[in-house]
Amino acid sequence: MNNQYLPNTPEQRRQMLEVIGADSVEELFRYIPSKLHLNRPLDLPTPLAEPILVAHLEELAGKNDTHSVSFLGGGIYDHFSPAAIDHILTRSEFYTAYTPYQPEVSQGTLQAIFEYQSMICQLTGADAANASLYDGATAVAEAAILALNATRNRKLLVAGSMYPWYRQVLATYMEDLEAEIVEVPIAGGKLDPHALGALLDKDVAALLVQSPNFFGIVEDLPALGQAMAAFKGLFVVATDPISLGLLESPAALGADVVIGEGQGLGLGQSFGGPLLGFIGVTEKLIRRMPGRVVGQTVDSQDRRGYVLTLQTREQHIRREKATSNICSNQALCALAASVYMSLMGPQGLKEVARQSLLKADFAREQLTGIPGVGQPFAGPFFKEFVLSLPKPADQVIEAMAEKGYLAGIDLGRFYPELKNHLLVAVTEKRSKEEILGFTAALKEVLAK
Repeated sequence: MNNQYLPNTPEQRRQMLEVIGADSVEELFRYIPSKLHLNRPLDLPTPLAEPILVAHLEELAGKNDTHSVSFLGGGIYDHFSPAAIDHILTRSEFYTAYTPYQPEVSQGTLQAIFEYQSMICQLTGADAANASLYDGATAVAEAAILALNATRNRKLLVAGSMYPWYRQVLATYMEDLEAEIVEVPIAGGKLDPHALGALLDKDVAALLVQSPNFFGIVEDLPALGQAMAAFKGLFVVATDPISLGLLESPAALGADVVIGEGQGLGLGQSFGGPLLGFIGVTEKLIRRMPGRVVGQTVDSQDRRGYVLTLQTREQHIRREKATSNICSNQALCALAASVYMSLMGPQGLKEVARQSLLKADFAREQLTGIPGVGQPFAGPFFKEFVLSLPKPADQVIEAMAEKGYLAGIDLGRFYPELKNHLLVAVTEKRSKEEILGFTAALKEVLAK
């Protein structure tokens, strides 16, 4: 066995093997078929002295694009993150904290989670929220499992206007659960209500909708909720938490389960992760919710304290009774969201949403003034919108990158009928000068 990358000495390894009663390290791995063994050293470069290694890593980091102006969206956004968030996150009592398996001795961690849950409930209108999930895609899948368990039905209706990667993750989760996924067609950039009406029946476990959806359009949640109310299935809504600074909460519009991606709440983009999935439910579904719920109580001396009120994951209870196999609560990411929401407050969050809305509308107005550029979808939108282009979107994106702009997402990758369509996102961080510069650059690219 090649031990050059292990910190333990041969004598230390001998002593450990003796204690556990094994003759060799190879014996520990005898259950792994030999055909899966590597049987050669790892293909790694030769060791470098620390100063040389640091210089090499800095050279690699320097290749990252940190200067382009981003109009990318599709689930991860360039929102402002106050400096105080990183300052608090990197305090040792938070940064080193792990899942509280002995919860009552982790009062600080439990309080932070409790505050997070409380703010998510205020934001979404839900009666209860859990200690967070991995990301928005995981939240969709977990909400679907919740619906299957709660209704005992096996059919899931999923809006075709939901993020494609959310639907892909959902399909992966459902492979072994004998659930039928039916995609509801879209019309005009949002879920087609007529197609939905033809698909609704008593076998539906849930209707899963995203609003604002992949195209940035606000779905007609009240109408969709009323349509579902006639059946026993659950109404599951995925949402952008920033949008809730302006929009009515999904729970107030009939959602039984509210889910989404919390990255915009102070987490930064970080090359795509880590992210933060949130989920909130009505009171009757609390015991169906995955993960854990932190509650507030008092001790024998009437002092406030925090406890894990519900622990429904398989690490805590028998596997056959577990609602989920979620094995982490993303506590540090949830803490970042809590700090963000605390710093911004209701008015600050409303202002972030307002600026994102108005700047996106200004950008749409400017960009659709370019000859050949159109807006294929009508209706209210938030922060993102779709443009039709006279040239292939992938070529436009490449040309815009050379001019210092990350132009958006090529929708033809996911919807063949939307070839030459571009999804553009505008957050509160984009200035008027950046939007006008983006417009001038796109006009130049399309004129060539």
